[in-house]
Amino acid sequence: MKKEYEALFTPWKIGSLEIKNRIVLTSMGGTDLFGWMERNHFDKAGAQFIYDVARNNAGLVLPGCQPVYNPMGGEWLYKNQKMYQDLKAWMPEFHKTGAKLFIQLTAGFGRSFTISQMMETLYRNKILRAVSKPFMDLDKITASASPSPNRWSDHVPSRAMTKEEIHEFVDAFAKTAKLLQDAGVDGVEIHAVHEGYLLDQFTLKYVNHRTDEYGGSLENRYRFAAEIVQAIKAVCGKDFPVSLRYSVVSKTKGFRRGALPGEPYEEAGRDMEESEKAVKFLQEAGYDMLNCDNGTYDAWYWAHPPVYMPENCNLEDVEHIRGFCDIPVVCAGRMDPRVAAKAIEEGKLDGAGFARQFLADQEWVTKLMEEREEDIRPCILCHNGCFNMCHYKGVPNDQDLSDSLHLARCAVNAETMQREKHFIEPCTEPMTVHIVGGGIGGMEAARVLRLRGHKPIIYEKSDVLGGTFIPASAESYKGKLRDLLEWYRREIRKLDIEVNFNYEVRSVLEFGNDPVIIATGAVPRPMRFIPGFEKMTEACEYLRGKEVGETVAVIGGGLTGCEIAYELYLQGKKPFIVEMLDDLVKQKGVCLANSSYLREYFAWKKVPVYLETKLKEVRDNAVVCVNKDGEELVIPCDSVICSTGYLPAPLASAGKKNTYLVGDCNAVGNLRSVIWKAYETAMEI
Repeated sequence: MKKEYEALFTPWKIGSLEIKNRIVLTSMGGTDLFGWMERNHFDKAGAQFIYDVARNNAGLVLPGCQPVYNPMGGEWLYKNQKMYQDLKAWMPEFHKTGAKLFIQLTAGFGRSFTISQMMETLYRNKILRAVSKPFMDLDKITASASPSPNRWSDHVPSRAMTKEEIHEFVDAFAKTAKLLQDAGVDGVEIHAVHEGYLLDQFTLKYVNHRTDEYGGSLENRYRFAAEIVQAIKAVCGKDFPVSLRYSVVSKTKGFRRGALPGEPYEEAGRDMEESEKAVKFLQEAGYDMLNCDNGTYDAWYWAHPPVYMPENCNLEDVEHIRGFCDIPVVCAGRMDPRVAAKAIEEGKLDGAGFARQFLADQEWVTKLMEEREEDIRPCILCHNGCFNMCHYKGVPNDQDLSDSLHLARCAVNAETMQREKHFIEPCTEPMTVHIVGGGIGGMEAARVLRLRGHKPIIYEKSDVLGGTFIPASAESYKGKLRDLLEWYRREIRKLDIEVNFNYEVRSVLEFGNDPVIIATGAVPRPMRFIPGFEKMTEACEYLRGKEVGETVAVIGGGLTGCEIAYELYLQGKKPFIVEMLDDLVKQKGVCLANSSYLREYFAWKKVPVYLETKLKEVRDNAVVCVNKDGEELVIPCDSVICSTGYLPAPLASAGKKNTYLVGDCNAVGNLRSVIWKAYETAMEI
């Protein structure tokens, strides 16, 4: 192991419980041991993921949060005795890894509950609301500290919880914790005075306007969280560890309004002055550890940092708050292991929390210890597979039901939490498989084929592997994407896969009866109907290095266009965005944590955004646009970048059998759709 990481692998204690190292898997929805958004049961897929992380040298492992009251079906978590028996039978196997297990228990979501259009329909129709109440009681699920707007929907407001309901939840935490203790679990974590979830909503002044003993003073606003740990300690004993998921600072300007890194603002939620007092109060209440980050659902990019957020974005605040309590403090949020190790070595931190990197590669800690960092498949912070709750103007959560019910999958690792359908099965009849195109789809197909025992051969018309992922990863802030590209290139070399560079395949017929995978990508959507279209620079041309002027029109406000505008601004240029739709990044699959960062960044930096506006003409020094009112706008600019989408560009298969399309040449999507389709296709052959 490299010396710079040694501090991560020293033992520490939470109360009297010793943890073998400082690596903490922090909870993610979907990695649950008792199921996620379904009838509670001992979940074998969740257990396998947790075990894989533990046996690969994590010190403390926290599965996904478990609501003590299940939103789907309305069952209290302590009611199902069978799953605790199953957990107890499994715990000895888990403990053989040397890791410790805390189960994270949540009071729920309150106003942060993710509302879909279907839920809006149920709630707004009195008859449907009554019929659906036994399996989805939205009135109870979304109840908060005080009446408040939902984060996602204008049509499903939150009411205030009653004191009787609060007491019922406190009792449920205690009963559940006792069952977990009896099953052999090492501790529990309470979720959460964190991220604007229900318990946090009680602490936040902009949400909590109560006048009873659960509102007003700091002690009253934090009373719910304090009563929970006190109830648990009363039944489990003072030596049973109880951690708290905690956001140091809310970074929130108000309902649905976050504060970006470096942005001047007035804190609506928990500021540092309050946090310094709160951690003392929470420690005195009985909590044994604080598992920390920042943010709320209104400032979601702090708790779920996209690639635009700085690395270690929460560390400075967490290091500060550690000086105001005497219990261990863990920090999470785009943590760099080197930086985390240094903070631990200097006594500024006790543990380092990592989440999504474990989805990308459950073995990454082992690889770190064995000095095989280049073998770690990197998380690229995309949220495409793990947490793709998508929100834009006029729509609450635009997300497929399969994604809502199956969080914690991974765009870059098709096997994560999907091993029942994605697993390497050796082939029975090895074949030569020709792959036309050396982008991510082609490389993933080749990798899986080789692992199965086939002989893949890649044909790439350029002199380098990567395809359109090369420009897609070109922006200055996309180092993690470039790491993924290098990981794939290394895998191709390690597996000794034949690659023919500067080889343009004209016809699949040259491969005879052998199977062929076509991975030729997509081409830009043509804009020839626009006068002056030839003056525009296509998005990938710019990303490959074509120079542009000082003031730049970006035509298209989808994710690619917004990321280009963001990069232009970081370079000191003056971009503006022209978008036909009524909101930026109005596309399924882009997590609100990602899209809200970009929207709010442009608003903060006063980057002009012209919504519901169409491009009419490109002139030498201006673009001519028409807005929704039919008004013609002539906007001066030096350059125009076109980012209006792509169309599949498959090589013609000429009726050849055993021909498969993967990636964008099959259907334009995102990295998740490319990698998963390539994996599945390679398993078919």
